[in-house]
This record gives sequence, C-alpha cells and structure tokens, in this order.
Amino acid sequence: MKGKKILALVLTGVLALGMTGCGSNSAQTAPASTAAAENTPAEESKAADNTDGEQVTLRMAWWGSQQRHDATQAVIKMYEEQNPNVKIEAEFYDMDGYLNKLNTLVAANDVWDIFQLGGNFPTYLEKIVPIDPYIEDGTIDVSDTTEAMLQTTRYEGQQVGLSNGVNTYGIAYDPAMFAEAGVAEPADNWTWDDWKDACLTIHEKLGIYGSSKMNDFMAGASVRCGQVDFHTSFFSTDLSGLGFDDYKILEPYFEIKKELVDAGAYPDPGAISEIKDIEGDYLVTGEAAMTWVATNQLISLANAAGREIKLAVLPRIGADDPSGSVVQSSQMLCISKDSQYPEEAAKFISFFANDEEANKILNGERGVPIMGKIRDMILESADDITKVTYSFVDKVGTFETADEINVLSPPQQVEIEDKYNTLMDQVIFGEITPDQAAKEAYDFAKAAFE
Repeated sequence: MKGKKILALVLTGVLALGMTGCGSNSAQTAPASTAAAENTPAEESKAADNTDGEQVTLRMAWWGSQQRHDATQAVIKMYEEQNPNVKIEAEFYDMDGYLNKLNTLVAANDVWDIFQLGGNFPTYLEKIVPIDPYIEDGTIDVSDTTEAMLQTTRYEGQQVGLSNGVNTYGIAYDPAMFAEAGVAEPADNWTWDDWKDACLTIHEKLGIYGSSKMNDFMAGASVRCGQVDFHTSFFSTDLSGLGFDDYKILEPYFEIKKELVDAGAYPDPGAISEIKDIEGDYLVTGEAAMTWVATNQLISLANAAGREIKLAVLPRIGADDPSGSVVQSSQMLCISKDSQYPEEAAKFISFFANDEEANKILNGERGVPIMGKIRDMILESADDITKVTYSFVDKVGTFETADEINVLSPPQQVEIEDKYNTLMDQVIFGEITPDQAAKEAYDFAKAAFE
C-alpha cells in the first residue's frame, strides 16, 4: 500500500473519530508451551489456551517515560483486581534498553506474553501472534474503531497488534525563550534554515542550546527524503530497498548539525548521551529552547518542564515543499508466540484499549486513542496540552505529502540507523566530511538490502 493511501486511511479514521520510547521488576519466566515453541498459527495457539479459571501469570513489557510506567502499572493493578486469576508481571525500560532486552528474549524464544512495538514491528514478525481470531470471536473488541485505524497495525493482511493510538512528530519549544531571544515562533512552513538560524540566535542571546536532542535519522534521512518532492522517500513503498538514488539529499543535514555543534548551539555527542529519558531532556531542564518530540510525549515533557511548552511542525527544506510528516500508529500491543496464554493476553489488550476507567489513567499518553468513545472521553476533560496534541495530529494529517512514504520500517532500518548515527558522530568530530558521510550512508543502506 502506498504511503499516501495509508495517510489517507489514517486521516479518515481520525476524522471519523471526532473530526479530526528504567529499570524493571524481575519477571518470572513460565515455560513456553509446545505449541508456542513450534510457532503454531494463532488459531491453534488460541485453541490450546484453555485456562478454565486457573491462575495465570502473564509478562508484559514496554518502553517510555516515567509517566507511562506509573499509569500502565496502575491499569495492570486495576485489571488484576477485576480478574483475580490473572497476575501480570511488568517490565519497563527506556527505548534502547527495551530493544536490547527484546532482542535477547527473541534469541532465547522467551519473549514477554504482551509486548509493545512501534513501526519497527516487521523485524519481529516471527514472534507475533496475529490477533485476527480474537477480533473475530469478540475477545478483542474493535467495534468502536475504524478500518483505517486497524490498517495502521495490519501487515500483509494480518492484524499484528492493536494500536495504542496515533501520533506524529514535531518540534517542542519554549515560547518565552524565543521571545527573550527575539526569535519569531515557528510557522507551519518554516524551513531547516529557519530552524538552524533560530538555534544559533538563541544560543548567542541566551547562552543555552538552541535545540536539544534530535532524532537525527528521522530528521536527516527519513523525513528529509520525503520533503524533496512528492515522489521521493528514504525507503521504497514496498520496503524492498531505497526510495531515492541521489546521496546528496542526505548531505545538508550533516552540514547543519556540524555547524550547530561547532557553534555550541547544539549538544555534542557526550552531552546527548546524558539524556536518559524525556523528563531529562535539555528543554525540560531549561538548557535548550527546542527538542524533537513525538506528539504523545508532549504531555510528559510539558509536565516535567512545569512551564508553557508549544509544539511546531517539523521544518521543511523549502517553505513550499512537502511536509514529510505523516500520521502513524504510535505503538501497539502484541501477543508473543512464546506465550502459554495468548487468549488471556488478548483479553487484557482489549481491556487496555476499551475500558473507560483504565483510559482515564492512561489519558492518551501513547497517542490519540483509536476508540471513538475513549477519544471523546479524554477530550471532554482534557487539559490544554492534551488538546494541543490532538489538534496537532489533526493538522499534520491534512498536509500534502509525498506519494511514496511508507509509515512502516523494514528490518534493515536498525542497522542503517545505527550506521547513520555513527557517521553523524564522525562528522561532528571532524573525522569525515558531510559529503563523505552522506555517500557512505547511502551506500551502506543500499547494500543492506542486497
């Protein structure tokens, strides 16, 4: 499916629903069933999942902010109180820690019963139980969402998980800092040059970083390729290779980052490594005026900052160029093929998505909810920052963007992104030029598909 079509489907769903990533508790490991070890189809796993009221222990894991950890654990406790035969052992991490642990568990055939994934889910398909049978028999209730929302977590005709909500990316900023530095607040068509100039001026006037940590691969490669024209993307539509053939597209962002670090307007790699979570971002601590953010992170960031934080769209290459931004599923909950109790896991996923009291606690922190009544309920009592995120997602969904963008990530993205970030460090340290980095990034990414 072409990215444009996915975007249209998601936007349709958003409109229909109201006009419109840490330490862990140790988890006991239950032995994997024969069916799970042999990776049987979902229907066979489901048929074997006969708990008959026996005591069931599920393991669940996710990444995110402290706010997410606290809210999710409260919902788990609520579910356990309503279902005394079910105990859910929780593990939670920052995103890097989560992926490291997940990869270890994949190799050991011992993945958590319920686990969180984002657009990188194709990497873990062999460990995901499709949830279609549980939707068909009503175990997972999707009656209050739309086909468009379900499409965001569907792959090759199978529902691989249930989205926790939709989101997009933006630049969070402190308007008071912009005013103090005499910098105009970002417009909807501001450019990367505007962003760079704002960083330099804020640093010069206020003596702080213009911007905190950016997602360099997303900003400089994924999004930027989609901003070149309406027919270009970093990965091809079918995720079988690259969607562009001119490595020079990647060069300007390397140049911008090098200039900003050299000027002291952006943290060097050592300073970046000190940021462990969204609550520790330099925008929160007052040491930067901007930062990259996923919309569902804005609530945690603003609450941690304790002052007014606004949200701007991502800068473009040129004011009249495509935005490069898309609306996508933020994360989803999946069922592991290593689970002994896939049906019990499915019941919890349905509760997580549909229960109103649970979602009063979750408060849409993982993204704009896909269930209509949940979205409406949150908006009725939402604070200003929550309303900002909902409106922002709606706005980005209306932007005209490249036809070829695919919101999913191929398995090769992990190694490509790691290489890109290594090259960025080498540019910043003066070991290679931006042109060399762009060429090497392109060649490495192309070779990853061969």
